[in-house]
Amino acid sequence: MALTTLSPQSLPLGEPVQRSSSRRRLPRDPEPNTPRLVTVAEDILAGRILLPKFQRDFVWTRRQVLNLLDSIARNYPIGSILLWDSDQELASERTIADLDIDLLPVGHRVNYLLDGQQRLSTFCGALYWEPDGDPKSIWNIVYDLAANEFLHRDTLDEPPPAQLPLRFMLNPAEFLTRVEKLDDGDQKERAKLLYNRFNDYRIATVTLRDMPIEEIGLVFERVNTTGTELSLVEFMRAATWTPGFDLLDSIDAIKEVLHHKNYGSLDPKVLLRAIAAAAGSGYSRADVEQLRQLPKAQLQDVIAETEEAAKRAVDFLTTEIRTPSSKTLPYDTQFAVLVSIFTWLKKPSADQFAAIRRWFWRTTLGGRYQNWNLNQMAADHAAVNKFISGDASEIDIPVSVPGADIWHRSRFSVENAVSKMTALLLAGATPLDIRTGALLDTGRALSWANDKEWHHFFPKDYLKKHQGIDVSGANVPANIVMLSSATNIFVSNQPPAGYLRDFTDELGEARILNHLASCLVSEEAYEAATRNDYQEFLRIRSETLHRRALDLAGLTPPT
Repeated sequence: MALTTLSPQSLPLGEPVQRSSSRRRLPRDPEPNTPRLVTVAEDILAGRILLPKFQRDFVWTRRQVLNLLDSIARNYPIGSILLWDSDQELASERTIADLDIDLLPVGHRVNYLLDGQQRLSTFCGALYWEPDGDPKSIWNIVYDLAANEFLHRDTLDEPPPAQLPLRFMLNPAEFLTRVEKLDDGDQKERAKLLYNRFNDYRIATVTLRDMPIEEIGLVFERVNTTGTELSLVEFMRAATWTPGFDLLDSIDAIKEVLHHKNYGSLDPKVLLRAIAAAAGSGYSRADVEQLRQLPKAQLQDVIAETEEAAKRAVDFLTTEIRTPSSKTLPYDTQFAVLVSIFTWLKKPSADQFAAIRRWFWRTTLGGRYQNWNLNQMAADHAAVNKFISGDASEIDIPVSVPGADIWHRSRFSVENAVSKMTALLLAGATPLDIRTGALLDTGRALSWANDKEWHHFFPKDYLKKHQGIDVSGANVPANIVMLSSATNIFVSNQPPAGYLRDFTDELGEARILNHLASCLVSEEAYEAATRNDYQEFLRIRSETLHRRALDLAGLTPPT
């Protein structure tokens, strides 16, 4: 018995769009079509439709997978897919839904899938899956003819006759054999309908032709159904790929080198900006995209130079700024600018080192890289060029210097730039334990692995219970100091007037003031603390921290 084919009345399908003869097609007009979904899947597996590397990994849930299959079975629309017809060779995935994709000869025209990956991955995975020993695979799916629904199975055992494995949906002989085993006539008819739906289902397809890759990247961002912007690194990886070169591999190689220096967690986009600046362009997306114009050999040379400059930048940060890892950088972007400086200044003079230090603190204090716009990128690039060429003794980047209140109006947090600046200021002052005078382990504190090294001068519990100040009011940079674990246990939730009196009774006021000064707590702040005057303490401590930051930035005479 042959499987019956549904009539047009019972299975309506869309027809190709007919254009009016009065309108002439333009070369760049998108071309709509409605091929069978099975044909599209075959083209993907055959390598005629490729998934560019900037496509996302498969992220759908099991419920989303079943919902799509149910829509196909009901002949519901599942949206269109977008293809780009091109002879450009972009980095593309070699698998879809754990299925291998065939390779076409180099130079063969292909269609790149710009939108529809999750849907096509679902269709390919469900219908072409072969058991591989994982019974809980997301592609182990059956259609239950009794319950009229798709189900995931968690076993590789033979399912009941009324449950049809979807992996046999495109195998007429196997499917027919299973249908013949059914005793229920209604189930047989539903099985035939299901078979026809999956084999005849058509999907709206739009193909773009004669469009440059710059515009393709913009199109992808705008139509991508995940709502996720195409990252600069993903776009450039696809745009610069050749069989012998993968930009992401090159960036990963730099990160691996930096990993040994505790700087391996930098955002790849930061390194990409550094590569563009090292090539003589700048830091913006447009500057980065110019890397596509470089011959691959030249691009590889620039990347090698960037790697060496990145190592010099890390050495500068760890020795001159005392940032032991990338996590302690107030802004990742600072690293990109710093690498571009060390690309051209391989052996800076003492004066140039001092100028670079001032640049770091000035841009940190001014929050230069919190919202780095195109005008600022261009200005920074111009300032760096003047500095490295010797036309300027400073990296003249304008910043807006905040007031001292930033130290008691910001939340102390590992993700907060002001907090990181506070930590670097305290670490750079060579802090001593307030009680014992022992040198504190600033490297451990700056690892940010936990907050055990950072403590509140006015304990949170004391402030809440006796002064009505909540956690947000207590957890501010101006109230943070480094203490040893033993001293922190001794302090507990005592008011400062209490534990400071105990410390001075034990060691004398002069020694305690010396210990406090190393923690950037002035004598005036100490006096406010002995009165338990929290607001006055915050004001004075904020001024001390601010003066320290201004001094390092070269914005006031050293004190």
